[in-house]
Amino acid sequence: MDFLQDELIKLKHDSLLRELKLVQGPQEAKITIDGRFFINLSSNNYLGLCNDARLKNHAIEAINKYGLGVGASRLVCGSMMLHNELEKRIASFKGFESALVFNSGYSANLSLIPALAGRDDVVFSDRLNHASIIDAVILSRAKLWRYPHVDMQALESFLKRAKRFRRRIIATDSVFSMDGDLAPLDKIVDLAERYDAYVFIDEAHATGVIGKSGRGAIEHFVIDSRRLIEMGTLSKALGSFGAYICGSSSLIDYLVNKARGFIYTTALPVSLCAASLAALDIVENDAYSLNQLRDNIVFFRQSLRSRGVKISDDLTPIIPLLVGDAKKALEFSERLFEQGIFVQAIRPPTVPEGTSRLRITLTAAHTKRDLKFCLDKILTTAKKFGIITSV
Repeated sequence: MDFLQDELIKLKHDSLLRELKLVQGPQEAKITIDGRFFINLSSNNYLGLCNDARLKNHAIEAINKYGLGVGASRLVCGSMMLHNELEKRIASFKGFESALVFNSGYSANLSLIPALAGRDDVVFSDRLNHASIIDAVILSRAKLWRYPHVDMQALESFLKRAKRFRRRIIATDSVFSMDGDLAPLDKIVDLAERYDAYVFIDEAHATGVIGKSGRGAIEHFVIDSRRLIEMGTLSKALGSFGAYICGSSSLIDYLVNKARGFIYTTALPVSLCAASLAALDIVENDAYSLNQLRDNIVFFRQSLRSRGVKISDDLTPIIPLLVGDAKKALEFSERLFEQGIFVQAIRPPTVPEGTSRLRITLTAAHTKRDLKFCLDKILTTAKKFGIITSV
């Protein structure tokens, strides 16, 4: 298949070729690659729980009691007590009637939207939504109407024109994974109430991070609406793996019968359920990690602003440093790598053409010393690349 090699050569020429860097050891604020230590500014391990002893101990106990895999899908014989316990806990944590656990956020999105929408329906999707939402709508064969990023006037215009459809679903990330900004969920829900639509929010980067106690965007905006459906992951701030969908009891019963990504796959190992339960205990009962994360976010964002870097006001741990050109973004990332900082260059198709960037992510485990070091190196290197003119 010579065309594959041709495509790879083209990707490299366009500075779009991806290569894997192998991490030697656990996922933490500092990681080891090729025997060298790097400060890790690329991980979604927001609360620093990926290598937390409490999660590991609960997972080990579950393995000793239940074994490794569960052997089948939940509907065959793979539905275990810890699946049920985790679902009840997530629903309570998120303030919904019920929840259903999935094997990944991508799988959850690809399961939910095709189960709810078809040819007679329309999904309004923010233009910067995660790829899994777009893929899910395409798979569902519903009409896909993409509105400009967080543009409520455009969304309302679409809703006004959509009365002929059987179902109207507004789909949005709550925290956008590459831009780190918040969707105006309060305004979106208001439009949904006025135009008889449902709202599906992807809380992958909000769960454990946003809201007074880390419960996400619904808590942050203080929203109570039966039109809301939520997906979130257990693999980012919660440090484990898997995903969930929250909604009414009827929705969850429906998904058990209609969501193909739930029906036709072996269930999540219960050791991961045990680790996720431990993570929820930590988020609910110990605010230390969340407070540390927020302190680091404020420090880093204020430091960038004081040096003339333009960033949004959203207090999320995702901070994009826009470069524009893909080649320059890759070179920027490589120069920082040489200086002991691991931060990825994000390029098309992950982001639109001309908006390549460094995607900086902060965690509770970063020390101020590490962050000061990174700030100095990032700003000095940015000036050399002409990304900012004064430091």
